[in-house]
Amino acid sequence: MENHFLQGIDTVILRVSDIEKAKSWYTEKLGFKNVHEDKKLKLVVLDTFSPTSLTIWETQEKIVLNPNTASYPIFRTLDAHLAHQRLKLNGITVGEIITDHVVTYFTIHDTDGNILEVCQVHN
Repeated sequence: MENHFLQGIDTVILRVSDIEKAKSWYTEKLGFKNVHEDKKLKLVVLDTFSPTSLTIWETQEKIVLNPNTASYPIFRTLDAHLAHQRLKLNGITVGEIITDHVVTYFTIHDTDGNILEVCQVHN
């Protein structure tokens, strides 16, 4: 296989309105680990237990989300029903579980309303 000059996605950036509030939510509710923090830039890099990290970065701009056009991360899980139940127990409002012939998935939203999806791929 040829070595391509691009080798995957390093991180995904989500803008948040309050870095401390968001950091607490992502670490306490989702269990992600803080691997780097820059207080001056107001950003936190989170380990998502995969090769791609999630960077939450504070902005002073109003965060406007349109579910019809928003880009969002999709987190992999081995059991969507178990993940749904666990997130619900953690106090997160979880969307309806949707299943088709390829995947089972649902959405959640962070403290700023950013869309996040949790997805199980069927084998």
